[in-house]
Amino acid sequence: MKKAAVFNDISGFGKCSLTAALPIISALGVQCCPIPTAVLSNQTGYPSYHCHDLTQQIGAYLAEWKKLGVQFDAILTGFITGEEQAKIISEGIDEIKGENTLVVVDPVMADDGRLYKSYDVRLCREVKRLTEKANVITPNLTELCLLAQKSYKELVSLTDSEDYLDHIAKTARRLLSSVLKTVIVTGVKKDGCIYNIIVEREDSAAIKSEYLEGSFSGTGDIFACIVTAELAKGMSVAYAVKKASIFIEKGVRDALNNGSDRNDGIDFEKHLGILINE
Repeated sequence: MKKAAVFNDISGFGKCSLTAALPIISALGVQCCPIPTAVLSNQTGYPSYHCHDLTQQIGAYLAEWKKLGVQFDAILTGFITGEEQAKIISEGIDEIKGENTLVVVDPVMADDGRLYKSYDVRLCREVKRLTEKANVITPNLTELCLLAQKSYKELVSLTDSEDYLDHIAKTARRLLSSVLKTVIVTGVKKDGCIYNIIVEREDSAAIKSEYLEGSFSGTGDIFACIVTAELAKGMSVAYAVKKASIFIEKGVRDALNNGSDRNDGIDFEKHLGILINE
């Protein structure tokens, strides 16, 4: 069985991070091996939350894994609590990464043109350094602009232009390197649709989904988990992105129909069979 190591927090409520990664990656037939970076009572979008930071435990945790001699087909990183933790995760990737290990970084930093409350410029700098070790990254549009040092306002001002998606792809392509082969820009809104844009050195593609009014916690985590698991299994990027898009659309639709609070996340549980019965 393929194995994916996942650096992320675990939140009691919010259906994000490891709380979502464990069932979703497992449903896809990949062993999810969590590296908890923090334990939260609920995700940070709620009015208040309790967080127990595990930064100082990560090194000892990984040392035990090294004793076991485990090898991973993929590594995924998500929410990071601070600069020190970002540096420890970066070192941890080097310690557990094998020659053929896929590294996926979800550069969780911001959305809708604004940094998340717990992030600042220095932490964003460390996240950017982390993306330089990745083979695949999954930024939203705001995070893409931060990574590429592009004006978010300038880019979204082009939303109504015919070549808006091309402008985004051009911005993303600036991030590619000999290590970073694929940038997937998530949740781009245009003409009543949502696009996930795949950008590689020679090509780009936009996977379209229906736009449903509503924004929910954890969709970026779920997207990154599905993409990581499918790529670890040898599936194409386009296949992985399409599968993630369909799964999230179903969960969002149910959450809207059920009147779920955005902080509670999407109602994905009853759709896990889509992932299992592929």
